Amino acid sequence: MIKTNICDIFDIKYPIFQGGMAWISEATLAAAVSNAGGVGFISAMNAGVPYVREQIRKCRALTDKPFGVNIMLMSPYALDIAKLVIEEGVKIVTTGAGLPASYMPDWLAAGIKVVPVVPSTAIARRVEKFGATAVIAEGGESGGHVGELTTITLVPQVVDAVSIPVIAAGGIGDGRGIAAAFMLGATGVQCGTRFLTATECQVHENYKKKILEAKDIDTIVTGKTLGHPVRTLKNAFARSYAEKEQSGNVPKEELEKLGAGALRNAAVDGDVAQGSIMAGQIAAMVRDELPAKDIIERMFEEAEKRLEGASLCLV
Repeated sequence: MIKTNICDIFDIKYPIFQGGMAWISEATLAAAVSNAGGVGFISAMNAGVPYVREQIRKCRALTDKPFGVNIMLMSPYALDIAKLVIEEGVKIVTTGAGLPASYMPDWLAAGIKVVPVVPSTAIARRVEKFGATAVIAEGGESGGHVGELTTITLVPQVVDAVSIPVIAAGGIGDGRGIAAAFMLGATGVQCGTRFLTATECQVHENYKKKILEAKDIDTIVTGKTLGHPVRTLKNAFARSYAEKEQSGNVPKEELEKLGAGALRNAAVDGDVAQGSIMAGQIAAMVRDELPAKDIIERMFEEAEKRLEGASLCLV
């Protein structure tokens, strides 16, 4: 069985994190992933304290295993949620959309393991100095907000840049991806898109269906002109948005308004025509709906076989 330092640090069976996906990563999915031996995460997204507190307590009622909260630092409630995770005794926090420097002293004092998502070696080095336990090097193949570098180029450079463990993310959806991540020097992986069709995932069934029907060329990146590119499945909304963005005739303020609430429209309301279906490039590899436990076990069984066979190519 594959075991790495990530397993020891976070007291888990498998070195896998479930990505913090807004409107999707809630208590039920997080608990299922944690119960399966990984680390499940609740997405704090742009929600306030009441929602996040409810999700933390619900997750705690569903599992006695480690779980965490993903905090988007650009959220207007980031400071409130930063305090909440301490109050609620959350032990693992992942961060994105900003640098967690101002929150780190209090989190570390409370015994929280902080694992920022990083898009570059420079950011990885900075958060290591802040006291991060590990970093998640996320390539542009991922769904949602993406960076410029691909996973295969980003991960080894981050591994070389820091002395803390590196968790690979972006484009990982099966055992081959996990094996590749380990070969690049990572000691853990984070998956988001693969868990969209977990039985326990509460995302709208229309959203799940779109993931299951996706083809290899079905994702698109929009929002580059706004400074925060996002990868989604192609649909009427994404194509219309891309056309407006590329025309150069639509003010950035209007583009911002067009994107507001679009993910919720798809993930919660099921509007997969005019909503934003965030998904990574591995969506086309997701072909079934399974319990989180089966997803994780299958991926690591395959990864182990791939790694055992890696020596066969040596001459």
